[in-house]
Amino acid sequence: MKSAHVRICRNYVFLVGVFVLTRSALGWEQRDEVSHPQRMHNTAFFYRHNAAYRYASAFHYYHAKQHDVLQLTPLSEHEKIDAWFDENVRSFTVNQKARTEPTMELYGPYTAMLAWRVYRAIDWTHIHHEQTYDILSDRGITWDRKGERTAQAVDYYLRMNEVARSVAPLDITMRRAAVMMKPYFGYYRNYYPRSARFAFVAHWWHPVIYEAMMIAGNGDEQQRLVKEVDRTLLEQVLSDPPRRMLLSRELMPRYARLSPESANIFDNLHMLHGIVYDILAYEGWTEDQKRAELYRVVNAMSYQQGDERYARLFSLPHPEQDPRSYDEWMKGYEGEMNRIMEEMMHEMMPMMMPKGMDKDMEDRLWAQFRMKLSPGLEEGEIPGSLHDALMQLMPDMEMAPGSAEPGRTSAPMVDMMLKGWQKKYQNLPPVEPYPMQQEPEPSRQVRAGGES
Repeated sequence: MKSAHVRICRNYVFLVGVFVLTRSALGWEQRDEVSHPQRMHNTAFFYRHNAAYRYASAFHYYHAKQHDVLQLTPLSEHEKIDAWFDENVRSFTVNQKARTEPTMELYGPYTAMLAWRVYRAIDWTHIHHEQTYDILSDRGITWDRKGERTAQAVDYYLRMNEVARSVAPLDITMRRAAVMMKPYFGYYRNYYPRSARFAFVAHWWHPVIYEAMMIAGNGDEQQRLVKEVDRTLLEQVLSDPPRRMLLSRELMPRYARLSPESANIFDNLHMLHGIVYDILAYEGWTEDQKRAELYRVVNAMSYQQGDERYARLFSLPHPEQDPRSYDEWMKGYEGEMNRIMEEMMHEMMPMMMPKGMDKDMEDRLWAQFRMKLSPGLEEGEIPGSLHDALMQLMPDMEMAPGSAEPGRTSAPMVDMMLKGWQKKYQNLPPVEPYPMQQEPEPSRQVRAGGES
């Protein structure tokens, strides 16, 4: 009996070893799930602002489904697919078909098999959305403790999630990611403009919900202001979506001062969405190459030790922004995200064009650049990615090793861009913390329909 038991144990160990080796050889991944912390405030947003909760869940339905739509449909059908998908997600949102928060795998199962870590990064950050909405929604958390509880939520997110989005601003993480010269950059905006602008709607809505609660306080005014934001969504934003991704610092300046770490986490997630969609839409790489690039970007934009020291290093272009108002500056090209991209382009050009260029070529370059950062293909725009357009304009452009290949990074290019940012912003004062000692009086915070 003893020898039989030993044989069984040996066979078991052998089979486990074979499984582990096979799993490693096939590239299988540990598919751990995300989890909420056990807190009294859990579900406060769901119960207090259920309509808004369902809009949030609908936006996450869009994100989940978009992955497989892009990966599994040919680019040649992009116009038809873009129109169909835009109609689908708009109907799902407006008719409040979402009842609960979906994971990415629920509506994008194929991409879950292709690149699980991407979904892990997204789902964990969506939980952080829920947690921070809950904290602001919960009447039982006094106003002067909202910041403390939000800091605890950030800490939980960073501790529990090995692919947490960075708490550093996009000014830094986009330079680390170094995606602008990749052959996919701009594909989603160019070929799926309606879907891309729906993403910009979602990334308008999330921040302004925070800001509505920030100016309302804990009382009944909070329900009224959140409903006003939802009304702005339905009556104005969906019919005329933004043409760029809006950042937290633009749309929720008060919350960004309360928790710049949380605000930056959301910006880094929202930018990750767009990069992932670019990669999935691009047909020039195999799935293995796409996975390598997806994971490179996920890691580059993840939290790195010491990122906290950069958390407050950003400006507030609209410090008194009224979240109920959909202003003209939100709709067009000019804004913080495109400013960051333009700075990066300036920083890269000396390495890519060491001999310089004449004024005519420089004008043509920037014309293509602006078109590539805008949804759709415009008259005179060179099809394809920004990389494709610049290579056609400047065939002698020098590409650093790693700057265009899947899964690789040009360390000298990243170093040059980060030094460029440090040189320009080394004396930028950190944004001031937001005072939370007293609950706000909304009528004194903003005038309805505009900035104070």
